[in-house]
Amino acid sequence: MAEQVLTIDESKVKKAVQSGIPLTITTYTLPHEMEAYIEQVIAVFLRQVDKEDLKDYIVYCVQELAGNAKKANTKRVYFMERGLDLSNPKDYKDGMVSFKEDTITNIAHFLQLQKEKGLYIKLILQIKSNSINIEVRNNVAITKTELIRIQDKLARSQQFDSLEDAIGQVLDDSEGAGLGLVILVLMLKKIGLNEECFDILSNEKETVARILIPMDKVRVENLAALSSTIVENVNSLPQFPENILLVQKLITDPKAEMTDIARKISMDPSLTADLLKIVNSAQYMLTKKVDGIAEAVKMVGIRGIKNLLYSYGTQKILGEDSAEKKALWEHSYRTAFYAFNLVKNFHKDPAILDDVYVGGILHDMGKIVFATVHPDLMDRIREFCSEKDLPASTMEDLSAGMNHSDIGALIAEKWNFPEALVAVVRYHHNPSAAPEKYRTMVETVYLANMFCDYEKGNITFEQLDPEVLKSFSISTKNQIDKLLERFSAGFRKENL
Repeated sequence: MAEQVLTIDESKVKKAVQSGIPLTITTYTLPHEMEAYIEQVIAVFLRQVDKEDLKDYIVYCVQELAGNAKKANTKRVYFMERGLDLSNPKDYKDGMVSFKEDTITNIAHFLQLQKEKGLYIKLILQIKSNSINIEVRNNVAITKTELIRIQDKLARSQQFDSLEDAIGQVLDDSEGAGLGLVILVLMLKKIGLNEECFDILSNEKETVARILIPMDKVRVENLAALSSTIVENVNSLPQFPENILLVQKLITDPKAEMTDIARKISMDPSLTADLLKIVNSAQYMLTKKVDGIAEAVKMVGIRGIKNLLYSYGTQKILGEDSAEKKALWEHSYRTAFYAFNLVKNFHKDPAILDDVYVGGILHDMGKIVFATVHPDLMDRIREFCSEKDLPASTMEDLSAGMNHSDIGALIAEKWNFPEALVAVVRYHHNPSAAPEKYRTMVETVYLANMFCDYEKGNITFEQLDPEVLKSFSISTKNQIDKLLERFSAGFRKENL
């Protein structure tokens, strides 16, 4: 039978890198064509982050870890078939005597058993917290005996500086070469990584081998410097319009009455229309339509008015005068709607309802800022890159949206947005890095944003952060599909 050819979708790899979304590859038998596919994906992934020189090292490490995961899965089905208890030291010793020979001579049978039992090998590649995160997972737990062997190999590998030093001292034929992990550690040393960058973890459900490769410090500093320059030089992004600043000032005045605030808002027809639209949306679930601005102000309250001003003011300044910006704003409002409904369905915390809604609207403001950039600003940015001798790839990273969360957060700080909204904008692709007090808000907007990508088919269920899903008590793809069916119908109804 001819080998199946697996084709890489380079655009999906690029999007994952730019957005910090995990790339996931799952296999049950790890055939040769899958190994070749994984090697190609790693090459494309590393090319996107200017780390092509690491390809051979990373491919070896991933192949070694995936091979070990496959072997661990094979061991489980082999012991099951022989009626041996893997956690029993005597059974373990007896089983390992013939494990290698028996499985090599009948590997197709045992691989089929692995597939039937649902024992997978999963590779995850992700840009996270300025590091390349590489994980190889398999859904079995490590036994005490296996853990001792692994820890021993890793500890001993620290003694060696070359392959020659290791050969002869580590070779162990009972479970394979035994030299593989030592070579892996030597490979990581070769690219400047220490033992803290590699770890093997296990719980009752999964074993995870993880490699963390810090992004080039110079590259990160270049992106940060260029992001700051953009924010400093965007003259087309002034402070909020005067009419909005006046309403903000009135809101902070303890002597101001709600009628004063309503009167000031009513002087701006566009702001009035937006306020009435929000009050009459599904967000407030009113039994009858509100037509008067005074009643609308009472319904929304001071906090709601503040949030309205942030989203309304941002949209007015950044505009929606192009197809690109219109699409970004449509995505932002959908994210806001989904975030609001996630809180209503799961966290049920009314204190953050308004905050997650406006956070959803503003989470991608960095992308919209870049879509607003004028040609003269682009010239100044290129001039800055030339002065600082920054590579062209730095500019390409920014224009592709790679640092949009930082740009958005810097703009939000420039406009004196509250800390909570700045945190949502900055960490919506990396919720685990968000300050604890804003974690729920950030996780909600992260998940709403990912739901939008999932709905479009841009990502799969496996690419969603399992820790965030856990905090929402979501464990299956079916749960998400049902939620999205409701959320999407609600959003369409609201925007008829």
